[in-house]
Amino acid sequence: MEKYFDIAYLWSALPQLLPYLWVTIYIASAAVIVGSLLGLLLAAAKLSNNKLLQWLANVYTTVMRCTPSIVLLFLVYYGIPAFSENLFGINLQNVHTGIFVVITFSLQFAAMMSEVIRSAYLAIDRGQFEAAVSVGLTPLQAYRRIIFPQALVIALPNFGNGLIAVLQEGALAYTIGFIDIVGKANLIIANNYNTHALEIYIALAVIYWVISIAIEKSFSLLEKAFSKGKQPLKTT
Repeated sequence: MEKYFDIAYLWSALPQLLPYLWVTIYIASAAVIVGSLLGLLLAAAKLSNNKLLQWLANVYTTVMRCTPSIVLLFLVYYGIPAFSENLFGINLQNVHTGIFVVITFSLQFAAMMSEVIRSAYLAIDRGQFEAAVSVGLTPLQAYRRIIFPQALVIALPNFGNGLIAVLQEGALAYTIGFIDIVGKANLIIANNYNTHALEIYIALAVIYWVISIAIEKSFSLLEKAFSKGKQPLKTT
């Protein structure tokens, strides 16, 4: 009779999963880059004096926050090709599944980053900008030398948490047939007729634990490095 749990199989599963880790990291990185740029635009809209832009950015953030990741993934995966074909006659059925995964998590990450950027900017005393300009700096120099470095330190912890969240939420991509590390794990289980599933998922969990802890520690070190020697500009 086959043993229910075989620790040896756990270690043999790791070499099969690790090559697909780069697919997961690549997708998460792409989503973070695109989402950060979109989040910056959304934050600018929220901080602007234009009421319409503020309203649109806030509505977008609310909608993204209220939509479960898996629901948004299905909406993007099935919705974008359907709308593009029905409205524009463009067939997107051959587009790589990874594109829809990146779009989905970019949209979600952008909503989170817009709040991170907005709150980090508002946390900086406005008087520092005025003092910097008064001593001869241009507005651009004041933002680059005074405001941005301090806002970066404030935003780093939440940015790191967001990166971990994207990495973990990306595990849902297998539900639309995308083969990343989670998709590969499910293929291994299916090929083994659903045996040793526990060992496979434990191996998968260990990989995610290591990555998440590494990201958390890295951002903690970055925060300390950027904070060292940084003193806010005093105002009178």
